[in-house]
Amino acid sequence: MRDRHAPVFLARFCGNCDCGCPELYVDPSADADRRVVITDDFGQRVEMSLDQFRDLVEMAKSGTLDDLLDRRVTRA
Repeated sequence: MRDRHAPVFLARFCGNCDCGCPELYVDPSADADRRVVITDDFGQRVEMSLDQFRDLVEMAKSGTLDDLLDRRVTRA
């Protein structure tokens, strides 16, 4: 039986290996402002609210993040 207090796995962002790719979880037992968890392959994690995650997803869908990255990368 799954621990109902454990974060629930939603997605892996690489999927081509088993080397600790970034992963997305939702932690139903966490405070509302820390419910969405993104981990990386270095053991770090980012915690955010569902609203913050939705904003991030919307920026990715609309191309805003691409535009920001393109501007930063071309300046470097």
